[in-house]
Amino acid sequence: MAVVRILIDGYSLLHAWRDLAPKEQRYSAQAREALIRVLTQYADSVGTPVTLFFDGAGAPKDVPKNVSSESLEIVFSRDRKTADDLIERTAYRLKPYGEALAVTNDYAERDTVISMGGLAQSCEDFIKDIELTLNERNDFLKQYNRREANRYKR
Repeated sequence: MAVVRILIDGYSLLHAWRDLAPKEQRYSAQAREALIRVLTQYADSVGTPVTLFFDGAGAPKDVPKNVSSESLEIVFSRDRKTADDLIERTAYRLKPYGEALAVTNDYAERDTVISMGGLAQSCEDFIKDIELTLNERNDFLKQYNRREANRYKR
């Protein structure tokens, strides 16, 4: 089966990705925005929808409402729920449509998703995938722009 959606524990990924917004605290709005920008580019590049989950309990009052676009959905959990709870529920509900890929460094969470027939990946491996994909996309765009520029010089 194909991966129908990538489910990401946002704060787990932010803690693992120290090079992303290095001067910002991991729970800051600036770090979240940097992650959202990169994941939007990634989701657009791979064509697989991504849902980014953040723990909403105890979050500052300026936390935005849940946001959805065509390629990236952002979900903040409600009080008494965690991102892990939502990832598990979503992976279970997606089962009839294909496999869900859970991205987290929480071993118990990864085991739970795998036991439900999904896939799981560590944040560090996913960061490598993102960087590789975005580098390939950038290389393709450079070559394409060069070809187009040469085509119009004639």
